[in-house]
Amino acid sequence: MTAINGIQFDWEPERGLFRVAGSPSLAIWIESSLAGMMQGMQQMVGTERFNLSMQAGGRDSVAGDWQVIAQAESFEVGFRNLASIAVTCGWGAWTVESVDRQARRAVFRTVNSWEPLYQLALGVCWGSGMMAGKVAGHSSRLFGVDCWATQTHFQARGDSYDQFEVAPSDQSLEQKLEQLLSSDQATRADLAVALKRLEDENAERKRAEREARERLATIETLSTPILQVWDGVVALPVLGEISGSRANMIMERLLAEIQRTHSRFAILDLTGVDVVDTRSANHLLRVVRGLALLGSTCVISGIRPAVAQTMVAIQADFGSVVTMATLRDALGYCIAQMRR
Repeated sequence: MTAINGIQFDWEPERGLFRVAGSPSLAIWIESSLAGMMQGMQQMVGTERFNLSMQAGGRDSVAGDWQVIAQAESFEVGFRNLASIAVTCGWGAWTVESVDRQARRAVFRTVNSWEPLYQLALGVCWGSGMMAGKVAGHSSRLFGVDCWATQTHFQARGDSYDQFEVAPSDQSLEQKLEQLLSSDQATRADLAVALKRLEDENAERKRAEREARERLATIETLSTPILQVWDGVVALPVLGEISGSRANMIMERLLAEIQRTHSRFAILDLTGVDVVDTRSANHLLRVVRGLALLGSTCVISGIRPAVAQTMVAIQADFGSVVTMATLRDALGYCIAQMRR
């Protein structure tokens, strides 16, 4: 079992099975349906046309991806957030290795995506065309120019990962496809059939991605419960990493609850937070300021010694924030303040 982006998964090559731990419905059976379908398409249209078709499908599927990326403070953070969703859908572990905005070049890697896995099951290496199309599409939106992804490492060939180098292209994907088709007009009908199959597969994958995003949203909501622990006092125990998207959700839910209950105090209990960096500290301060605008005082409790040392080291400005050792101490402080 391996952990990637906080998600546990198993890969069983002898069975062609990729399984997200605890989510059997998200398993991909390589040797039966998927591998057979892809092999049929490749045999029908040829490897070159097959790869171009896959890249077209990958590029055309990035609209939903970009909505996730665009919500983050940077492309790199947004891509990491997207990767945490993609791994639950059988796309494997994604990382962005480098981004050079001036040169408009980027390098991406994937591990155990569905494309090299089904090719390993078949004993072939055609390349991960759909993933290449995806990262080219992401980069085109980031850089504002048509981009092309060249695959330089192949997991289906024995490398430990797939790697894609993306750069601007003087020829669009449609032009490359048209150029290929013009050399063999008789293959147009075959390619149309293959593209139709690809569209159906892409629609099913989008549905799976949408369901995965909905599951993750539900999990995040359940992992940030807001409790009314006293008249005029609400508490929210925070567990795990405090990312930008999660801080926004915490603020949104806390503000709504403060307005609904007219609470004067909100306790953020950080007992379950192991790591705080400059970015997550700033996210916390945004929550504190947001509560203050509604006339509610934020009290932070449960800061661990290691987290406190980190906050001092990064000079996080929590001087104006009331902090208490435990949730019980924080509640006692709030009650005492209301009785004055």
